[in-house]
Amino acid sequence: MTEPRTLGELKRGGSKGPSPRVKDEMRANLLRKLAAREALFPGILGYDDSVVPRVVNAVLSRHNMILLGLRGQAKSRLLRSLTTLLDPKVPVVAGCEIHDDPFRPICRRCRDLVAERGDETPVAFLSPDDRYVEKLATPDVTIADIIGDVDPIRAARGGHDLGSELTMHYGLLPRAHRGIFALNELPDLAGRIQVGLFNILQEGDVQIKGYPIRLPLDLCLVFTANPEDYTARGKIITPLKDRIGSEVRTHYPATLEQGVAITQQEAWTERGVELRIPRFVREVAEGVAFAARRDKKIDKRSGVSQRLPITVLENAVSNAERRGLLKGESPVVPRVSDIYSAIPSLTGKFELEYEGELMGAENVAREMIREAVAETFSVYLGSADLKGVVGYFEAGGSLKLDDDSSSAELLAQLKRVPGLLDHTQSVGVGRNDPAPLVAAAGEFVLEGLYGQKKIGRSDDRGFVAPERRETELDLERLERLRRMKKQVN
Repeated sequence: MTEPRTLGELKRGGSKGPSPRVKDEMRANLLRKLAAREALFPGILGYDDSVVPRVVNAVLSRHNMILLGLRGQAKSRLLRSLTTLLDPKVPVVAGCEIHDDPFRPICRRCRDLVAERGDETPVAFLSPDDRYVEKLATPDVTIADIIGDVDPIRAARGGHDLGSELTMHYGLLPRAHRGIFALNELPDLAGRIQVGLFNILQEGDVQIKGYPIRLPLDLCLVFTANPEDYTARGKIITPLKDRIGSEVRTHYPATLEQGVAITQQEAWTERGVELRIPRFVREVAEGVAFAARRDKKIDKRSGVSQRLPITVLENAVSNAERRGLLKGESPVVPRVSDIYSAIPSLTGKFELEYEGELMGAENVAREMIREAVAETFSVYLGSADLKGVVGYFEAGGSLKLDDDSSSAELLAQLKRVPGLLDHTQSVGVGRNDPAPLVAAAGEFVLEGLYGQKKIGRSDDRGFVAPERRETELDLERLERLRRMKKQVN
């Protein structure tokens, strides 16, 4: 059955009058999804018991809402997911800039068109994506951008008086009529522009400059903001906050499992090669973000985005992919050393405090990776008897591993340490598994012992007995303290 092309065909097809208002439409569709036990916001992980119920309550209450949270907490994605609560299609007057309802037009052009052509008024249909308008707030945004202004060029071309409604230039808010309008980073919007949102939030209408006409817009308004940026980049003025119905706080993944699931969903790992990412590598990549969020050398107010473990995992996979191509190996298996190679993808993801600035971003990143490896190692091998492995190094043994070594070369090195490869089964890797996987597991055991300071590492000799490395670390710490004192004085 073809879609109606005129208002008359729309009426004959069963439409009796105006479409429901947007918030009523979203509420009705949400109630239907809840009753049918459907997934509400596909792709949004970790919020089922915290953020999602509050968003549901806001929609059921027909509230405009704001999502408050640090960077990388899926605020924009959640707002865009609200389109799943809109009807599959709604009729509009064809060619209307503000998507007027043919049964209830509000702009002068559409009112005149319906009065003139009646049932022959052409209609079109909008999808949910067509009804979502998003704007990033910046200090240079003007009232004309958001609300609208007089358009003298339109007046001249149409021969209209400047006071005519036909000369209006509609801003983003009117163009989002009968849909969802999202404004990201609200504190960045100048205070005088925030005042321009008062009427639409409270009275449901806007007044375009120079016209004594109030446009009764049908909108659901949603905003995002980083609460820690208010003093640095601006603030949400109190009267505007008072007019926003619901304030919903977002958060980072509460557990490592949630973080791993999010990163696995978002990271680009489909490279067209046979790729196997060990679970312990995923957990180390995620553990770096968790370590960063609690590290005192990193600014908590800025936050550590969930993009950090995503880019780290992608970069680690790329390093493994490069090595696999050079060595002609398959499958491609990332190692812990590949996560160290991914440091360039994480140093730009956090802001450092004074102590961190003294150490340098790369050194801080290395510390976080080491901490993440140690924690992951304790989960898999915390109770394992590794005295034999540690004893090899305490007896004077050393092992220098090349990050670009092939799996065969790496395994040949690892076999020098008595009993080392016997512990790969603790991370789910058996001796009969592909060599790249066994090599990655064996390296993880060594990296875990280093992370827990049971063995050390030297730049010239590789893995060594712990005493040597700890002495070197102590000397480095003393040297850093001397430099800090000189800078203070």
